[in-house]
Amino acid sequence: MSRLLWPPPEKPAPPGRIIYSRAFPGKNYSHGSPPEDGGEPDTKLMYEHDVIVVGAGGAGLRAAIAAHEEGADVALVSKLHPVRSHTGAAEGGINAALHPEDSWDLHAYDTMKGSDYLGDAPAIDAFAKTAPDEVIQLEHWGMPFSREEDGTVSQRPFGGLSHPRTTYAGAETGHHLLHTMYEQVVKRGIEVYDEWFVTRLAATDEASPGDRSCQGVVGYEIATGELSGFYAREGVILATGGLGEAFDHTTNAIACTGDGQAMAFRAGAPMEDMEFVQFHPTTLPSTGVLISEGVRGEGGILYNDEGERFMFEHGYANNEGELASRDVVSRAELTQINEGKGIEDEHVDLDMRHLGEERILDRLENILHLAEDFEGVDGLDEPMPVKPGQHYQMGGIEVDEWGHTALDGLYAVGECACYSLHGSNRLGGNALPELLVFGGRAGRHAAGAVEESPDIPTGPGAKSEDGSVDVTVDLGGIGTDDPVVADGGALATPKEVLERALEYERERVDTLLERDGLNHADVRAQVQQTMTENVNVFREESNLKQALRDIREAREQYQHVAVSDPSRTYNTDVIHTIETRNIIDCAEAITAGALAREEFRGAHWRQQYQERRDDEYLKHTLYAWSDGNPELYYKPVILEGHDQTYEPKERSY
Repeated sequence: MSRLLWPPPEKPAPPGRIIYSRAFPGKNYSHGSPPEDGGEPDTKLMYEHDVIVVGAGGAGLRAAIAAHEEGADVALVSKLHPVRSHTGAAEGGINAALHPEDSWDLHAYDTMKGSDYLGDAPAIDAFAKTAPDEVIQLEHWGMPFSREEDGTVSQRPFGGLSHPRTTYAGAETGHHLLHTMYEQVVKRGIEVYDEWFVTRLAATDEASPGDRSCQGVVGYEIATGELSGFYAREGVILATGGLGEAFDHTTNAIACTGDGQAMAFRAGAPMEDMEFVQFHPTTLPSTGVLISEGVRGEGGILYNDEGERFMFEHGYANNEGELASRDVVSRAELTQINEGKGIEDEHVDLDMRHLGEERILDRLENILHLAEDFEGVDGLDEPMPVKPGQHYQMGGIEVDEWGHTALDGLYAVGECACYSLHGSNRLGGNALPELLVFGGRAGRHAAGAVEESPDIPTGPGAKSEDGSVDVTVDLGGIGTDDPVVADGGALATPKEVLERALEYERERVDTLLERDGLNHADVRAQVQQTMTENVNVFREESNLKQALRDIREAREQYQHVAVSDPSRTYNTDVIHTIETRNIIDCAEAITAGALAREEFRGAHWRQQYQERRDDEYLKHTLYAWSDGNPELYYKPVILEGHDQTYEPKERSY
């Protein structure tokens, strides 16, 4: 991968070395010296590494470890301490074909079927083949998997799987995974800049996104309020997680605001298949806290207000029942509620009492604590109330099977990316192995250890046909010359790219702190409310159009937001205000894609279109920024892999 370096690299800068500084007097200046009068120098604070990983959840940690193993100088930049990342909330498990009677191709088939045939075969096959090795590696690193009496790693059934292949660590799998991999990061001495919020990519601005490159990022240090540049000699890997804060009932942490998706989008990397949002069928009604699919995997049963086991008795999934795929179960629950068979007209019951206290305490103890703490329910003695809640984003930044975007040097992994592995619906237990498999692949690729050409195309050259959205409101940016709302600037060298990005962010933050205006929370609440009301499990044309009108109004209001707290230290209101801009961009992409896709596929259900339409919509939806004027277009789904070709079939459970 070619890179313009500055200054001429007579010898590499040591890891984490500061190469420009003005923010902290007294630091060593390796390029340029502080002024003789002791005043502020005219240079800027910047850090330099080979590979910069943005986000330190499961995907980011795995990418950093892989790049480091290939000899790269790696840094993790995260707005949270790594073990506070949302990966820690994952409860259920990690799918991998480990059992002798199981196989990777069965796992791949289940994943493609679960995707409702909108997955890309090169990504699915690479995922299913590699997942067993990643799980074994994780076990060797010390992951405390639950085990059978003979010492083998336990595997439980999960929805949509043809074989029990979900490994787990009680009901706290994500928590243990984070700690296990963070230990490996510490062991290797990988630099971690925690509580640094990355606000902008430093990308060039050629006319075609396919000609652009990413040279680094701009980060805001939460402790000091300082903005600094991070120069990546080889590549930037985005691992920023999901966008659940676009909805007001979500299993996601408050930090899941679509930061990576929005930053990459504004830099020119399209967002792919954003209309496909997974609503998990078992969340606690009062908070959105997740109740693991592991409860149903162990034998938990769903009942309506009349005591009916409705998944079977009403024919929603005659074979698999509660273990049908998540989109099927979520629609079944909401249908029961809408027909007046919900409990208190809001939820259904999830009963695990029949499993027995010993089994529950051994495998699901954490679930008891969640139900007791948030709903006041003892799962050993009574059913738990559950209802669907936003859980996972199948779409994301368009990447190939190595995690590389349309921009040279920019990668994305984990939930912020779209390979497309999950297509229109993700199977439970496939998110954590995704972090491991594609985090590792992207880390190795960014470090220069992979020469294999991708089979999944990205960028404008992948376009097969134009798309459109029939709406009466404008989409995209407002006032693109305003640095508060727009990226831009035609630049030549990496130094200029990073310096200009840093200046834009300084001006943006200063403007937010110095002017009077609206509170971002009101704007965010408006977006969350309309997304939950109008872009939920069941979608109608009029509701989607209303959501786009509401999002446009929110975008217009955002031009006038301000931060009332003038402090620079631990000013979380600055962070949340910047995040709200990202939420707006992601919400618009989701809704525009949902309106354009006139069919029922996976998690995307349209009132007016009650069937899957392969003849018209067996294709990916792409949404590109185009200097503030969004472009919607399509590219083909790839059903032919190196080992097998998938034929679309009716999806039933």
